[in-house]
Amino acid sequence: MPPVKTSVGAVSPPEIIADVQKQPSLRTIDIDKVGVKNISYPIVVLDKFNGTQHTVARINMYVNLPYRHKGTHMSRFIEILSECRRDISIRNIATILEETRKRLHAQSAHIEMTFPYFIDKPAPVSGARGLMEYICTFKGSLDGDGHIDLVVGITVPITTLCPCSKEISQVGAHNQRGEVRIQVRFKKFFWIEDLIRLVEDSASCEVYALLKRQDEKFVTEKAYSNPMFVEDVVREIAHKLKQDSNFTWYAVESENFESIHNHSAYAYIESKR
Repeated sequence: MPPVKTSVGAVSPPEIIADVQKQPSLRTIDIDKVGVKNISYPIVVLDKFNGTQHTVARINMYVNLPYRHKGTHMSRFIEILSECRRDISIRNIATILEETRKRLHAQSAHIEMTFPYFIDKPAPVSGARGLMEYICTFKGSLDGDGHIDLVVGITVPITTLCPCSKEISQVGAHNQRGEVRIQVRFKKFFWIEDLIRLVEDSASCEVYALLKRQDEKFVTEKAYSNPMFVEDVVREIAHKLKQDSNFTWYAVESENFESIHNHSAYAYIESKR
């Protein structure tokens, strides 16, 4: 910093700005996670069909903090995010975590991001296209030993038709929209689109953004011919994930927003491996 001139022409020494964060805490207690939360930030993610996709994520970033430091440097999280935002994917989460740990002199680093992901989806008969929204999450942690834990999650809307209702009714059966939420740990890169397809193929019928009359007929009849309880949905998805050696752990939950009840039906499966 150059010398500063006073109003009478004299030169004063440069101002020294105290780094309060580096001062020790009065409490000798380590903090597991400290950082910034709920940052709304534009990012670019990989898209299987279009190369990349622009979206807006809600991002949380944390590091650990030993008691010898009063606080962490919050601005550095934003600096790292600004440098990496044009290349956010499963492939480079580890790089972001390494840079976070290095820049903030921490033993562990964590990042969580949730964002809408869009797929241009054709209707089943007419082919009319509309954008379907899916909610995706990336979660990553890097510990002091250099071990990285990555979890990818998706939320997929589905349709289910009740097997019991179909069995006991002479005409029709009740059906409803539901949501499937999946989290997976994995060995190598995979496409979000492939995981979404796995879920949609495991329901009574998938959901579409745009349907013409012939499409409505198709999805109604498809769901009726493929009745599934919420239990059936999570079991079917868990079975498929278990058969894929790329996935080392999974958690699957499904919630049906019941059309004839004032409550939801829910099921959950988590792998033991």
